[in-house]
Amino acid sequence: MHVSSSLFAEARQRPREPGAYRLVRAAEGPVDVPACDAAQRAVVDHTGGPLLVLAGPGTGKTTTLVESVVARLHEGVPPERVLVLTFSRKAAVDLRDRTAARLARPPHGTAPPAAPQVTTVHSWCYALVRAHQDRGLYTEPVRLLTGPEQDLHIRELLEGQLALAAHGRAGVRWPDELRQCLTTRGFADEVRAVLARSRELGLGPGALGDFARRAGRPDWAAAAQFLAEYLDVLDAQGVLDYAELVHRAVLLAESDDVGAWLDDAYDAVYIDEYQDTDPAQVRLLHTLARGGARTLVAFGDPDQSVYAFRGADVNGILGFPDAFRTRSGAPAPVRVLRTARRSGARLLAATRELTARMPLGRLPSDAVRAHRAPVPQRDGGTVEVRTFPTAGAELDNIADVLRRAHLEDGVPWQEMAVLVRAGGRSLPVVRRALTSAGVPVDVDGDDVPLRHEPAVAPLLTALRIAAEGALGGAPGGRGGPDDRGGPDDRGGDPVGGGSAADGFADGGTPDGSPVDGGPADAGAAGGGTRSGAVLDTERALSLLTSPLGGMDTSDLRRLGRSLREEERAAGAAVPRPSDELIAEALAEPERLVAHTPKPGTPGAGSLHGAQRLGLLLRKTRELLADGGTAEEALWALWDGTPWPQRLERAARRGGPAGRNADRDLDAVCSLFAAAARAEERTGGRGVLNFLEELQAQDIAADTLAARAVRPDAVRLMTAHRAKGLQWRLVVVSGVQEGVWPDLRRRGSLLEADRIGRDGIAEPLSPGALLAEERRLFYVAVTRAAERLVVTAVRAPAEDGDQPSRFLSELGVEPQHISSRPRRPLSVPALVAELRATTVDPDASPALRDAAARRLARLAAERDDEGVPLVPAAHPARWWGLHEPTRSEVPLRDAGEPVALSGSALDQLTNVCALQWFLGREVKADEPATAAQGFGNVVHVLADEVASGRTPADLSVLLERLETVWDGLAFDAPFKSRQEKENARAALERFLRWHVSERGTGREPVGSEHPFDVTLEAGGHTIRIRGSMDRVERDAQGRAYVVDFKTGRTRPTGAEVAHHPQLAVYQLAVREGAADPLFDGERPQPGGAELVHLRLGASRRDGGETLPVVQRQDPPPGPDGDGDSGGKDSSGSGSDGSGSGGSDGAGTGAGGADGGAGDAGHAGDAGGDGGDGGDGGDGDWVGALLATAAGRVLDERFTPAPGRHCTHCAFRSACSARPEGRHIVE
Repeated sequence: MHVSSSLFAEARQRPREPGAYRLVRAAEGPVDVPACDAAQRAVVDHTGGPLLVLAGPGTGKTTTLVESVVARLHEGVPPERVLVLTFSRKAAVDLRDRTAARLARPPHGTAPPAAPQVTTVHSWCYALVRAHQDRGLYTEPVRLLTGPEQDLHIRELLEGQLALAAHGRAGVRWPDELRQCLTTRGFADEVRAVLARSRELGLGPGALGDFARRAGRPDWAAAAQFLAEYLDVLDAQGVLDYAELVHRAVLLAESDDVGAWLDDAYDAVYIDEYQDTDPAQVRLLHTLARGGARTLVAFGDPDQSVYAFRGADVNGILGFPDAFRTRSGAPAPVRVLRTARRSGARLLAATRELTARMPLGRLPSDAVRAHRAPVPQRDGGTVEVRTFPTAGAELDNIADVLRRAHLEDGVPWQEMAVLVRAGGRSLPVVRRALTSAGVPVDVDGDDVPLRHEPAVAPLLTALRIAAEGALGGAPGGRGGPDDRGGPDDRGGDPVGGGSAADGFADGGTPDGSPVDGGPADAGAAGGGTRSGAVLDTERALSLLTSPLGGMDTSDLRRLGRSLREEERAAGAAVPRPSDELIAEALAEPERLVAHTPKPGTPGAGSLHGAQRLGLLLRKTRELLADGGTAEEALWALWDGTPWPQRLERAARRGGPAGRNADRDLDAVCSLFAAAARAEERTGGRGVLNFLEELQAQDIAADTLAARAVRPDAVRLMTAHRAKGLQWRLVVVSGVQEGVWPDLRRRGSLLEADRIGRDGIAEPLSPGALLAEERRLFYVAVTRAAERLVVTAVRAPAEDGDQPSRFLSELGVEPQHISSRPRRPLSVPALVAELRATTVDPDASPALRDAAARRLARLAAERDDEGVPLVPAAHPARWWGLHEPTRSEVPLRDAGEPVALSGSALDQLTNVCALQWFLGREVKADEPATAAQGFGNVVHVLADEVASGRTPADLSVLLERLETVWDGLAFDAPFKSRQEKENARAALERFLRWHVSERGTGREPVGSEHPFDVTLEAGGHTIRIRGSMDRVERDAQGRAYVVDFKTGRTRPTGAEVAHHPQLAVYQLAVREGAADPLFDGERPQPGGAELVHLRLGASRRDGGETLPVVQRQDPPPGPDGDGDSGGKDSSGSGSDGSGSGGSDGAGTGAGGADGGAGDAGHAGDAGGDGGDGGDGGDGDWVGALLATAAGRVLDERFTPAPGRHCTHCAFRSACSARPEGRHIVE
């Protein structure tokens, strides 16, 4: 369904006064009178007494039901005395439409009669309860809870009981062993099942409590107490859940006065899908049977009873003949529809193999034989069973099957479906795979909770930010903190959902604690309190990179750098992190004006979007503070950005992007509908309450109207939802052992299935569970009219995934496909193959010419707006054909010194020049990680000890560590704890090393010492800047440089000897970098060392409590003689046994480690200009500097594959890597 923003505006402007308009369903055109066979005619002609009709898949059940109803009306039965019941809204709508269309063609010479009442069981029960509602108890009609609302009610009550129990005031006494799980979703599901089961059996709180005491089940006794409290809450709110609705309808129907009214209300009652009834619904139908005198026809198929998890009991249909007897007391007759009109003979034969394993012992044997031997109306049909080595290969082949059926066999997309067993686990994976393969997919919106929709998430985040800001600083409009209103007001604070007296006006909860993320937390991200906004960095960045903000990571980096420069210009020596500054600026959007480039400059549009988003959040916050509703606030957010127009344009263009836009528009429509329903239901309970309800809904919401099905897409759904539908081609996917059948027992904690009418029932046996799963598989495979494809994974490993036992029950030999399709039948794959052919030297000239001609034809295709349909087919989009671009503005001015650092030298010459350029110059590297934060923290604390600002005391350092540690962002709490322990160990090693240094004859003279020197190398003037972690004076008065490392790996001994970073430090010392630390005199370099604080030394070098130390000798003196002194170092000395390699992306010169560790090394230094000497030749450092400077000035940034590629952030854009090669090929 596509809905544009203009339709939103139109709907918003319509009056909502009662009676202003009404919806009238468009009438179906008349249909021809169907030709019924003998079995159908016998059912149509049945009157007086009960009848059970067994109807398998595609045997004309719905047609027979409609013809039966039409026959009664044509016989003169008044429409209001004919009742048709079914078990889903969709089925009721379908039956209603088909009945109306059939009635539009009456017998010759007669007027068409009015349509009868066709409704669901629950709708009929609601009408009954509503008609007999006590006017004195309810001022408004009772309302039916949706499934998610009931789930939320139960969870809130359980959480409240846990809080009351802590104060000794709990009214429900759960056993001690269950109290810890009261707040879990699983326990709420168990309680919900017990409540539903009790009401299905007609048990009230007292009866359930008595049953629990007799059974010795304290958990059921607590559930009985909970049921009483739950029912009191429902009555107080004027709402009912589905099970309670049917229970109260049964009590009414069994009462004398209502029962007498029902006895005279109907002449004929028809029930569809009778196999889906539960015990309470069977009791209800007994009241309608009138002792066998009334026409009561039940249609069903016990082989399709698949809703046991909702309380359906297959024994209801199996026991129908005995439960509903005729007026004479004989069992109800059973008729069988035997003609299979949907599936061909071969499809029918395969599914018959399944039914042979499903016993139907309680029904008459002749009826069972007839039911299990349907007669195909036509030949044909194909059944294929395919297995694959991996799930990825399975999905690729499913996409290939669908595309080939559409492109080669002409099957429309809407005539195909993919069915899975487990929706939550399988649907997202299958949808992504099919969409990426170019298969249009339609997934029922109610298969996914609304808050999980990608388009809904940013709107909900923005709404919550605005609501929390309004709650903290409402300006006193209607519903504000000073406008509490009377008892007849809208219900209090429109934002928080309660009056100020409820304790929410100041951002608190009833117990006085602040609302999560509310005003008590404002400013935690570096500001926001001045404007009343509630912004943390995570939500701010999420919104800015969402469609509401329209920014990408490069825009965020650009804005962050600009804000940090502003703060540095304001006098901050160390600006705050850019994320914190961005969040603060978003809360104060006026600040962003100075940081928005002029139109036409790179990033101008997206940075303007940041300012627009900030102003939009403020506008929405003011709207809510003035009493606006959730629906109005959402509209302000939605309509205040170009996002709706972008979606509309994408939807009109079609293709995969258009289908995604359609889905996003559907999701936004559903969100607006949910907000409107919440406002109508609760009358101003507040935006935060609305958000909490959506957040707490872990199951998909049901709606009164089904979402429109896209006419050009493959349906993707669970097997349960597929019941009653059919397609020409059906793929049943993921039929794995352990998944299908799923033999795990449901509700194994509270065991709701063991609550019986006459005592404790036996739990469902594995055989019963297997039968239920087999029936579900039967439902899935019988949806196909022409072709059925069943797929599974057969992993090569014995302990890998294996196909389900059900595959062998189809009687078809499985075909194992060990490879993926050669080429997907999609336009991108076609373009790729044609492009490859045009440059294939082994292809003939004629073939290459044909490929080029087809590419030209594809490139010329345009849509109605002139936009290319296949832009990738045009050579202008083939980057590999273009010459490398060169900037008009040089990267470095050739007349100025080339600025380098030690880590830059290493990265440019020994690692990868392209990585250096993209990370250092383009600044496209990934954001700082927790590992970098780890290194920064350890370096800062080491500096504080070395400079004397902090004592060399581990307990003091650990206290300092605690104050900053929570500011590091780790993926999981356990990772944070693990890294904190590693940081403690690193600090302990540092302290032991720091103390042991006193015995080396060296004394520290500087810590985090910055330097900036200029020198000549290879004809280039080079400026070396950086910071030395530690500088020491040895006994000979020389400068000794220490570089701390916090990475997980270390270089080899040979690599340390030619370590560029250490060599640059020593060269900088020779050029005067350490002069300020030596009273202005020029010291000679006395060596350098790497101290690996994360790595413990070997036992011979002091053990784990000391760090690994790797030393580099001083460079040769001016006279050419090397100085090999200064080897007295603690730890492991010049250990050459390191593991080598790299685990990081490089470090700043002497600064904190970057990435996860230190810069990698591709081998001995020397690069393009080095001689790879043994360390006695000092020219190797100068050669490296000259090579690096030359590459920067010549702008030669070519990729260099190596071990460092493992952790490189630019692999997907690197022509030397397979994943990035497509950019130029």
